[in-house]
Amino acid sequence: MKPVVKCCALMADEGPHYEILEEAGFQVERIDRSLDLWNEKTLIDVVGDAAAVLAGSEPYTPRVLKSLPELRVIARTGVGFDAIDVAACDEQRVAITTTPGVNHHSVAEHTIALLMGVARGFPDLDMRVREGQWERITYPRVMGSTLGIVGLGRIGQAVVPRAIGLGMKVLACEPHADAVFVKEWEIELVELDDLLSRSDYVSLHIPLVKETAHLMNDKRFAKMKPGSVFINTGRGGLVDEAALNEALTSGHIRGAGLDVFETEPLPLDSPLLSHRHALLAGHVAGLDIESRRDALTMAAHAIIGLKDGPWPEECVQNLTGVTDWAWKR
Repeated sequence: MKPVVKCCALMADEGPHYEILEEAGFQVERIDRSLDLWNEKTLIDVVGDAAAVLAGSEPYTPRVLKSLPELRVIARTGVGFDAIDVAACDEQRVAITTTPGVNHHSVAEHTIALLMGVARGFPDLDMRVREGQWERITYPRVMGSTLGIVGLGRIGQAVVPRAIGLGMKVLACEPHADAVFVKEWEIELVELDDLLSRSDYVSLHIPLVKETAHLMNDKRFAKMKPGSVFINTGRGGLVDEAALNEALTSGHIRGAGLDVFETEPLPLDSPLLSHRHALLAGHVAGLDIESRRDALTMAAHAIIGLKDGPWPEECVQNLTGVTDWAWKR
């Protein structure tokens, strides 16, 4: 009997993973996209007896995991896995894999798109035209301004040359910065509070862990330069959205570009939807045609490696110290 792989990841209905997995002896099944995978019971029913799942950002809670005894692998098509309960996976010896290095250019482009959109007055200008308000409003030029990047990993580094190409000065907050990269691009490394007070644009590119939850809170937004812009393509949990809403409402910051939120999908009663200088997207920064192809390919090979070898060291994000893991329980 062929082990089953369920495709829950966004845009995974078509792609190279089907042929790769089927040739390796797996049965690959699409899921119904109209279903609410954020509902625990629905997710349990959808995954069912699958041995592996190509996962998106749907939450794998202890209850979900305990209800899926056949599950061996959660293969995330991305680099974040904060929606997965790692301790529960370790307990049940379910491997978590990610696809590092495939979407940093996509996220960097999306970051710059949000930055430039807000910088030039969107979505407000678009809304004014649609409402018949023909007003000519001026905004500060981006060239010559300062971008503060919080986190200088693959994605943060990919943002740097794009920002410098726009004529921006770059500050970065990163305790483990690549010294060669920093020197090459003439980046000034600073502490977070210094970055916030000096930057015209602040962009987050760090993972969500216990220490970074609500990193951006009321005190940190208050330290941002008056009239600056906040960008988040990292994780929604990095931001206290009530504090962000207050900073936008008061006018202390003039705009925000947001791809991720504390609750996803973003509830329709969220006050963030009322701000005409908040440009929003639905957790799609890492999705372009190339990153989708490469993520699905890497996720498929990670599943195969866990079953038949070799162990996909770069992709596995849990089971630390485990040396006797096996596909069969």
